[in-house]
Amino acid sequence: MTRLMTTDFPAMKFSHPDITAKGERRAAVDFQQLDTLWINTGTLCNIECANCYIHSSPTEDRLSYITAAEVTAYLDEIATERLSTREIGFTGGEPFMNPDIFGMVEDVLRRGHEALILTNAMQPMMRPRCREELRRLKATYGASLRLRVSLDHYTEELHELERGKGSFASTMEGLRFLAREGFALAVAGRMRSGEQEAEERAGFAALFAREKIAVDASNHGSLVLFPEMDEKAEVPEITTACWGILHVDPESLMCATSRMVVKRKGEAAPRVVACTLLPDDLQFDLGSTLAESFRPVKLNHRHCAKFCVLGGGSCSAA
Repeated sequence: MTRLMTTDFPAMKFSHPDITAKGERRAAVDFQQLDTLWINTGTLCNIECANCYIHSSPTEDRLSYITAAEVTAYLDEIATERLSTREIGFTGGEPFMNPDIFGMVEDVLRRGHEALILTNAMQPMMRPRCREELRRLKATYGASLRLRVSLDHYTEELHELERGKGSFASTMEGLRFLAREGFALAVAGRMRSGEQEAEERAGFAALFAREKIAVDASNHGSLVLFPEMDEKAEVPEITTACWGILHVDPESLMCATSRMVVKRKGEAAPRVVACTLLPDDLQFDLGSTLAESFRPVKLNHRHCAKFCVLGGGSCSAA
């Protein structure tokens, strides 16, 4: 690795945008094209998970509900600039708590984009009005509407260790509803420490077979297994030399082909950030428009290393 000729090395990891604590040049990811635009619908959620990637909860409103009109402005920019954006993803919090969710999703689908909604499939989604709206959108737009349900583990015990008592049964009820209705469906789980991926996929496959849920657990796009996140664990910094050492193509990382729109509480307008995991770190705030955001992203955060480069995590359905 190349060590920079300077004595001004940062004292702590992830504290300098260009230089690691060891004095090596920090890696960055160049923007390629906008394949996926994420919309954060707000950090309010019906539950509070033990290790929520974005720290959502029933009282956490630091990211406000974004409105359909605000989303329309970004969809208009995609159209005006003729961007080749395939997918618009909705994440939270719990997207079905946002009162404008169906207006936003239909705007996306009407324009010919695919819409992906990340949900825990619990009570907010299972309200009668929500179920009817989902059925209506499916009848009109078919498989262009996809839902990805968060099911942290195939066992009730380990899922509820993350999401709380009663959450497994509630999520399974929602998952069964989506499967019965024939929605384009995926599931997101978490890799547990000490459990091999093949073992976890086999466990999910048995659950899906038992519950008659048409999700292929062997398909990495249908069952997405995210790396376990421990914010206290030791994480290496990613240098420019790491691409070759780790055999990772920087163009494969999320920030090469995606951005996320957030509406911070108290701010007049939404902002565009580099990553679904980093809505609060202002060094990843890239501007108010999509065009402003199309610039390199320096991997100056532990999530960049742990989740994306080393963990191979990606929030996209691709």
